Amino acid sequence: MSNVTSYGDKGFSEFIRMAFQRHLGYDEQDFSKPIIGIANTYSEINRCHSHIKPMVEAIKKGVIMNGGIPLEFPTISVGEMFTSPTTMLYRNLVAIDTEEMISAQPIDGVVLIGGCDKMAPGQLMGAASANKPAILFTGGPMNNGEYKGRTLGACSDCRYFWQEYKAGTIEEQELNEINAQLAPTAGHCMVMGSASTIAACSEALGMMLPGAAAVPATMNERLRLAKETGSQAVTLVQKNLTPSKIMTQNAFENAITTLMAIGGSTNAVIHLIAIARRLNIHLTLDDFERIAEITPIIGNLRPAGEYQMQELYYAGGIPALLSELSTLLHGDELTVTNHSLKENLKSAFVRKEYRHVIRSMNDPIYSRGGIRVLKGNLVPSGAIIKPKSILNPALSNHTGKAVVFKSLEDMEERVQDPNLVVDENSVLVLQNAGPKGAPGMPEAGMIPIPNKLLKQGVRDMVRISDCRMSGTASGTVVLHAAPEAAVGGNIGLVKDDDLIHIDIEKGLLELLVDDNELKERKERWVELPVAKEHLRGFKKLYRDHVLQASEGCDFDFLLPETKGLED
Repeated sequence: MSNVTSYGDKGFSEFIRMAFQRHLGYDEQDFSKPIIGIANTYSEINRCHSHIKPMVEAIKKGVIMNGGIPLEFPTISVGEMFTSPTTMLYRNLVAIDTEEMISAQPIDGVVLIGGCDKMAPGQLMGAASANKPAILFTGGPMNNGEYKGRTLGACSDCRYFWQEYKAGTIEEQELNEINAQLAPTAGHCMVMGSASTIAACSEALGMMLPGAAAVPATMNERLRLAKETGSQAVTLVQKNLTPSKIMTQNAFENAITTLMAIGGSTNAVIHLIAIARRLNIHLTLDDFERIAEITPIIGNLRPAGEYQMQELYYAGGIPALLSELSTLLHGDELTVTNHSLKENLKSAFVRKEYRHVIRSMNDPIYSRGGIRVLKGNLVPSGAIIKPKSILNPALSNHTGKAVVFKSLEDMEERVQDPNLVVDENSVLVLQNAGPKGAPGMPEAGMIPIPNKLLKQGVRDMVRISDCRMSGTASGTVVLHAAPEAAVGGNIGLVKDDDLIHIDIEKGLLELLVDDNELKERKERWVELPVAKEHLRGFKKLYRDHVLQASEGCDFDFLLPETKGLED
């Protein structure tokens, strides 16, 4: 615990600190023990973190039982459904807060408590840069919802039933009854959305105790794992096991393999790239595509499959899934257990009653990974799509006329206009909704299908944008188009009635416009005016410094300046 306040006299700094910390009730010699900070993200507004107080207490018990001193401190807490315009705008703020508090405060190691989907990535980014011993724990997924014998999952069914309501197939009263059952317990979304995906990837990355990702928030076992997490944080300090020693290039490849095998959220692509870059590991979209080619989807989990986190837990959790993937993993990578991934998986297996949830490599639910990278003149730096989540297979190889929305506001104003010229073969294009353009890259990529088409039975269309989509969503949705429209990317040059061709099997996304015409459009391109509220404060900082989706959407000034990190 070497950090001291700058008074110009280190001895005085230590003297005055001891005077002030005596109120905690510890003896003077206690502060020579490992001091474990607990980054408490409790929030009543962010409901995905409203239940973590008992877990914090369990973590404290674990720290004390292993000879450490736990000191809880607050950091920013954001939740997707309660943050305007989107939590992605504030992920980097979470990372900054986490890094600075770990670095500035007199702690030897830290336990990070995540939950809603941008929290864990932001915390891991901050911990990577601070590079003190760190371990991640999450509040866990909700239990399944249920309505008239049907299992419900937030928020895949939020989207499904809302679309059906807009189509006129269900009434408002039934919609409200369903709404009451969509999020029935504490915890984050219980499908393989972004929060569950990041938790699963964190296990594979080695930053979370084995089994911790899938245990439902309501289970006693989560409190036991919280206690073990606190205890292990002390061991990490004693072994000087820092994030840079755990989150290696090979560890990130293990996380990507897991992402592909669970049909996980596209958001994880951005987050893994961002975390890796904090450690000077440069993941690219080509790395994701390379691993996807050899990794089948074996996690039969919504929205790509049929089941939810509760069933995954019963099947053996992420350790069971990783044991099935063992031939594709770098098993010698060190983890927060102070053992290798291979050692952690020695006793892991898929419970035979749940073989339908975690399939074998020889019987996958899809032959390749859950995310496909698309390239072409429309997206020179790439874009991504979830092939298994396509609802209309005919759209996998499709050419259609563009219907262009210049911004989120333009889309909201016109997409339901009965006079909009659109049919089921159209390609909906949303511009200026990317990292800089929105700003914050909101989860608006699942562009609403116009009501007039929904009522004709249309349930899927090709949709392309430079923004994101919730991991709980599905459809033929192309995301993260880079470079984005707001920086002059080609997606911003698309006009109504331009032909766009997509071929998912070949990984192609082409704007069928003559190169000379495209060049002329580029020369005439003008950036949209910036809204007044985006010209000050954090939003201005974000717009001025955010990187593109293919680079992780971190701030340029937060990347390490030299190759490698020193302990």
